[in-house]
Amino acid sequence: MPYPILNAMQEDLTLKALCALTIMAKAPRPGRVKTRLSPPLTPEEAAAINTCFLEDTTKNIAEVAELGGSVGVISYTPVGDEHLFEGLFPEGYRLIAQRGDGFGERLLTTAQDLFAHGFGSVCLIDSDSPTVPRKAFAMAVDALKHEGDRIVLGPSHDGGYYLIGMKQAHYEIFKDITWSTSTVFDETVAAVRSIGVELITLPMWYDVDDAETLALLRRELVDGLTPEFTSLSGYPAERTRSFLKRLDDSA
Repeated sequence: MPYPILNAMQEDLTLKALCALTIMAKAPRPGRVKTRLSPPLTPEEAAAINTCFLEDTTKNIAEVAELGGSVGVISYTPVGDEHLFEGLFPEGYRLIAQRGDGFGERLLTTAQDLFAHGFGSVCLIDSDSPTVPRKAFAMAVDALKHEGDRIVLGPSHDGGYYLIGMKQAHYEIFKDITWSTSTVFDETVAAVRSIGVELITLPMWYDVDDAETLALLRRELVDGLTPEFTSLSGYPAERTRSFLKRLDDSA
């Protein structure tokens, strides 16, 4: 059964009390996703591990949604590849197409479209962090359900962020950010402060986007070593863990 595709032009007032936990995702085509992981992975392996990341993250978020107050959404690109997501996610997920050119514009328009559709709050989540602790997602949902405007940020170890949550789509927090650099988090914090909105910071975690962070992921999931920058236990990410073990067994 295909996942429903949301239309920003059709408002659903029943969503007002819900937070859209939204993964920013590319369709898993070899050579189009996780290209910085190739090498050490082949393009086919990079696409396969990207699929594992999506399966684990969507399961993690679905378990948060079961607690109430949130639902899982996939903001996807490119339009026309919706079928590549079929069967990857738990029941209850919805899709919404990305629009815009640059990354910041796609983040902003995704938030705008989800608010227009009726959600009361929105979290935009990367697809590169399969072991984010469930507690971090739950903290974001809880922070956004209370009265008053605020921004929630989950910092990544590389200087970016794995989650940004909001109660309205402030364009300033996506404008003039130097994307894909080690200053993204700091620049975003400065933008939040410039508009005078409360900032809530989540526990630090990490993205997996190159050989070094892939090795960190292997140490966490296969060797059982908690990353040195946190005391939290990460999500077990069983799909990703099994994939890494198969890679090790075939080496």
